[in-house]
Formats: sequence, structure tokens, C-alpha cells
Amino acid sequence: MQSRCAAPSCTSSKSDNQPLFRFPHDAERSKKWVEKCQRKDLADRSADHLYRYYRLCGKHFETSSIDSDAQGTVLKDDAIPTIFDTPSQSQNGQVKRNKETTKTEETESRGRKKMKKSQTDAAKEDVPTVTEEDEHKEYLKSLFEVLVLLGEQSIPPTGPGDVKEDGLGSSNFQALLEYRMNCGDEVLKKRYDENKEGCSSAQLSQLIEVCEKYIRSKLVEEVKQNGSFSLLTDDVVKISGEWSLPVFVRFVDQSNCLRERFFGFLDFEGDGDALAEKLLSEMTDKWGLDMEQCRGQAHSYSGIHFSKLKAFSAKLIEKYPLAVVALRSNRTLNMSLASSMALSGVQLVMSTFKKIDSFFSQSQLLQLELEHAISIFYPDKEEKANELKETCRSSWTRQHDAFEVAVDIVEALLLCVDSVHDNEDMRWNDQVAHSALEISKALTDFEFIMALVVLKNTMTLTRAFGKNVQGKEQDAHFAASSLKAVLHSLKEVSDNIDVYHEFWNDEAINLASAMEIPVKIPRSFLRKYQSESGTIQPDSYYKNHLSVPVVNHIIKEIDELFGEDHLKTLRCLSLIPAIIEQHKSSEPEEESIQMFKNVIPNAATLSAELHCWWVKWSKKVRGETSPSSLHETLQLADVKFFPNVLVVLRLIGILPTLALEDSCDVAFKCFGVYMENTPDQFKSKSLAVLNMNYDVGYDLDSMVEVYVNTYPTREEQV
Repeated sequence: MQSRCAAPSCTSSKSDNQPLFRFPHDAERSKKWVEKCQRKDLADRSADHLYRYYRLCGKHFETSSIDSDAQGTVLKDDAIPTIFDTPSQSQNGQVKRNKETTKTEETESRGRKKMKKSQTDAAKEDVPTVTEEDEHKEYLKSLFEVLVLLGEQSIPPTGPGDVKEDGLGSSNFQALLEYRMNCGDEVLKKRYDENKEGCSSAQLSQLIEVCEKYIRSKLVEEVKQNGSFSLLTDDVVKISGEWSLPVFVRFVDQSNCLRERFFGFLDFEGDGDALAEKLLSEMTDKWGLDMEQCRGQAHSYSGIHFSKLKAFSAKLIEKYPLAVVALRSNRTLNMSLASSMALSGVQLVMSTFKKIDSFFSQSQLLQLELEHAISIFYPDKEEKANELKETCRSSWTRQHDAFEVAVDIVEALLLCVDSVHDNEDMRWNDQVAHSALEISKALTDFEFIMALVVLKNTMTLTRAFGKNVQGKEQDAHFAASSLKAVLHSLKEVSDNIDVYHEFWNDEAINLASAMEIPVKIPRSFLRKYQSESGTIQPDSYYKNHLSVPVVNHIIKEIDELFGEDHLKTLRCLSLIPAIIEQHKSSEPEEESIQMFKNVIPNAATLSAELHCWWVKWSKKVRGETSPSSLHETLQLADVKFFPNVLVVLRLIGILPTLALEDSCDVAFKCFGVYMENTPDQFKSKSLAVLNMNYDVGYDLDSMVEVYVNTYPTREEQV
């Protein structure tokens, strides 16, 4: 790859202001470029070779052939170089020489000819030559090109073949390199012919590492350009035998659209403050995130990692107090609350829900089997049966009312999985039958039934609030004022837990009796406390180990998740025009908006600006439609005339609790697809970053430069 212009006598290079343009890939256009620049030595070179190694600078093109924009300077597709200095330009208007010349003139003439000849020789010497360094960079570029292709398609580089010490054998990566060689990649072919080896597994690891490093630098740059952001983490997962924490970042981009990006995995090994410090250090020092700009944090807790994530959240807010704790929008409030409980009965319910979801998503026939079982248990309630069938066709195990639905269908569910496991008509394969047995065992455990009933009755109190706060903006705005009523109801249950538990216990025993499930204390507890097992009754056990902890946990989590700053941010949704119109308010809710006074452009004009904003939307023209969502409001052309309002709207947008538009939730969906569809042995922390950020805009030349700078010597480039 040349860093100077290929035209004879042209001295332009990368260090000049002139752009350098590659020779075209198209053979016909490439031939015309060679003819125009009068380089006969390039006539026998292939178009691919010219494309890789030769450039012409912008001085040789008409201005009409060049386009310049924010992304840089590019040539039009049909551009042909036309501006060159030729050795024999006509010299019209010159005075004719006298026929007689003096000896001095002849000497000068001979001198000029010699000089001209020496300049021509020098020009020939200036002809760009392909250096070993250039070839090495082109080789690396080919490797990165193949790696990016594999990453975008979520194809594991190592494939099913055995990994060899000196290369990747029959791996997908090596197979694609061989395909490129067969298609005429001269650099790859030359390297293979000289060394008789492919890319080693060690070098592949280096390439993947550099690729991840490059992509994350682009993501950090994107976040920095857009200011404040929120940090979001998902459930801890196991990759390559290690617990890892998936990290996302949410922000509002330059076009005022809500965005989420997957940033990668953090090593989640360790405990307490040491782990929290390590996680924060990696995000700031290694990734380059400016945590001073973090305005929100949301975490998906699972029972076994609950305390660790809590410690991390507490450390984050200790160092960066503006990062308010919030709810993650892509998981319903009730499911988040249940997942965070490290209680054996609750975790049994949650793990069984996952098995049920996975089981019935395998086949439409299994879904029909469940619907048939529902019909059997609701013979005289056709409307109720149809409603349950419709619900079960969706992802009901993740919905706000999942526990209520589960109680309604649990008997039909047991009948269905038992029928599949019995497999009398041999309709199901062994794997399906085994999965049915696993679900059946869980459903017939009294601990499951008791936990399900307790969750149903307690989560009924938070269901409407959760649905509103994660719903449309008008509902979320209303939810901010309804939280006190929710907490009051929960505390009333807590204060009278003996009475409530008695009702819940009776309901669970009746359901268990109908399913022929014996009422008993979990075996795990009996094994652990054998001396006490004879004195503790099931009623007392489940009150102290299930009902009381569940209610107390929900109250505590609701208090933490919806602190005063979080609620104020939700109240700022009153800036949305449809909410202004709906409430017919003559005065803005300035008290909540004042929480942003230190970050808005001009706090002194906030009151006047809010008044103008309210007048604009409360006195709108007849027939004019008011924007009803945050996204629509941010896209208004007039919002730029209200700079303080615009900044506040952008800051509200990064609140993790608010649901994203479908088009903005791509990162989380890609993450789910990657984790679900990639076999465990092929999952890679680095390649996951590449796969989920396929639209980041790769510059292969920049990747090569990062690689060369990271591994400057060939010895390091194993």
C-alpha cells in the first residue's frame, strides 16, 4: 500500500493535504487510469494488484469528480484522472529563436537536455515500489477482512476442525483464507507459497483482540460525541468457563434518537468491594468510558449474583452520585423483582419458567398439546379457555402477569407435560420427553406451588405500577405519582403477614391437593437442619422462609429502584406535548425539571423557556397533532429553539426504565440471538462485540495500524 502518488514527477504523499485515491477495482477503469497517468510499467499489472498498492492524488482529477462530506473526501464511481504534466506541452506565443545561436546558448541547451534526462531518470527512480512492509500490511488487511466477515455472520473462526499448533487446520477462518487465495488474492498466496503455513491460532487470537479493541474505541468515541449515558448490565453468563457480566450503554445520538450499544463482557470473578473496584477500573481505564457522564445504572439481578451486583451498584453510585439506580426496560418489573430473590422456592419457579418457555418454543405441536389440556380443565368456560390459549401463544413467562397465568394453567400444564413424557403414541423424541419429565418434577414439588402462589398474590400489588412505568410516556408519568399507593399496600401486607400468609397457604394447599401433590418442607432444608425437622410445620416454615422474605424484599427493592431522583425524572415527562394537552395545565412542573439546572445550557432562562413551551402546546392550532412520545418530541423541528428543554428531553431519554422504540433495541436482541444460537464451545467475548456492532463502520487500514502498533515486531506477531 503506497503512501505517495503514482503519477510520474508528482510528489504528493499522505503527509500533504492532497487526498490519495486507490486505483479502481474495475479492470476497464483501472486500464484507463494507467493510460492517463502514462505509466507503461503498470500496464501488465492486474486491477487487484493496482487497487492494493497504487494511489493517485486529488490534483489529477477535475473538481466535479470529487465529493466531500462529513465522512471525508471520495471519488465518484465514474471518475477518471485527466490532469497531468506532459513533457511536450505546446508553447504557443513563444518568440521564434534566431537561426544563429551562440556557443553559450548551445552549451546551455545541452545542459538543459542533460538536466531533463537526469530528471526523467529520477522520475523513474521515484516510481513506487512494493515494500515488504506494504505487503505485510496488505496481508494483515486480508486477515481482518475475513475475520470481520465471520464476526458479522456469527460464524466461529475455529469451526469443527481440530486446531493445530502451526495453524487452524480445517477451521472456518482458514477455509475462507484458502478461498480468497483461489480467487486471486496475490498477497495471501505469496505468503502461503513462501512460508507454507496459514494464520496461526496465536495470531488469530491477536487479530480478534485488536478487532475488539478497535470496535470499542469507535463505540467510546460515539458515546463521547453524544454526552451523557446510562450503564446497563444483563444477567451474568458463563463463557469459556468464566462468569462474565454483559455491559450495554444507552444514550441519545446526534439525530436525537435513543440508542443502546453492547460494549462487551467484564470478568465477574471475585467478591465485594474488590470486584466492584475491578469492574469500574476496567470500564474507565481499559475501555475509556467517562463515568462522570453516567446518569443512570440498571442491572438484571439473578439470585446467586444478587449481592455482588448490589455491591457494584453501590460502589458506582458512591463514586458517581449522578448515576441513579433504575429499572431495566427490557425486563418487566415483576420478573426483575422475582429474579433478584435468592430464595430457593422463588428460584425454582424462575428456572422452571425458563424451561417451560424453551420447551414450548420447540414445536407448534407442543403448543397445541397445551391448548388441548387447557380445554380439558375449562370445559364450561370457553371464553376463559380461549383467553388463556391466546396468552400462552406469546412469551407469557416474561409478562407482568406471568405468575397469575401460571396459577391458572398449572394443572393443564402438568397434564400436558405428563402426556408428552408418557409418549404412548411415540410422537416425541427422547430429548422432548426428557425435558417434559424435568418440568413435571418441578411442577409437582410443593415448594414450587407455594412459591408460585406467594408470588402471584404479592406481585398483583406491583403489576399495574410496573405495566405503567414501562409503558407509554403518559402512563410512566402517571406511575410516578402512584408509587406511594403501591408501597402503602405492600407495607399493609407486611404489617399483617400472619393473616395474609394464612390465605396464601390455604390457596397453595388446595391447588396441591387438586394436583395430588403432598404438602411438605423442602428436602434441602430437612437435610441441613435434621435436628429441627421434626418440630417445624410446613405452614410455619413457608411463612418464615418464603412469605415474609418475599414481601420485605419487594418493598426494599421498590424503594431503591424508584428513589426521588428517578421519580423526578419520570415527572419530567410532563414536557411531552400530549401530556401537557392531556393535563390542561397552565403552569409547567418546574420543580422536577430543576434537578437538571447544573447541566442545561442556561439555567437563568429556564422558567421563561418552560412558559413559552407550555403556551406553544397548550394553545396549539386546531387540527394539529401533539407528539405523544419522547421520540416524537425529540424529532420536532422547533425543539432546537428551546435549548434547555432539548437537553432535559435528551437526559430523560437515557433513563433505563423507559421502554425503547423497537428500532432502538437492536443491541439487546442481537445479544439474545448470539447467546441462544452460538454453541458454548464457540462463544467468544471478543467476537460477540464484533457480532453485535456490525454497523460500527470498519476501517481495515485503521485496524492494521492498531495491530502493527500493538505488535510492532514480527516476533510478537506470532
